[in-house]
Amino acid sequence: MTQLKLTLLFDGGCPLCQREISFLRSRDRWNTISFVDIDSPTYSPELYRGISYREAMGRIHAITDRGEILKDVQVFREAYQLVGLGWVYAPTTWPLIGNLIDEVYRLWARWRLPFTRRPSLDQLCTSRKLAKKET
Repeated sequence: MTQLKLTLLFDGGCPLCQREISFLRSRDRWNTISFVDIDSPTYSPELYRGISYREAMGRIHAITDRGEILKDVQVFREAYQLVGLGWVYAPTTWPLIGNLIDEVYRLWARWRLPFTRRPSLDQLCTSRKLAKKET
């Protein structure tokens, strides 16, 4: 039996994120990755090293089996390694290319919500707080 190696936090309300997670799930033959939808009303930061909804929605996060928190491109690098496609993200470890990819990801994270026609991060956080007060 294979041990869980990574807990990947993703935005289940984002169509592009859903596509990426669906692909990773299909490749994760050994079930080494747990996928946690942070957009779910049941998402609880206390269960995931205190990573708040706002933090997780602002940029991708994962938690290794050793408790290390990964962010941004590091998450994809680790996830793809676990599903046997580490070579896809290997160039992101090279000095010049890695820096460029990191910057591209930062821009993507900043514009992901408007690009996918979702409310702003502030609006999502406000809606979430209001929904929690109603329950």
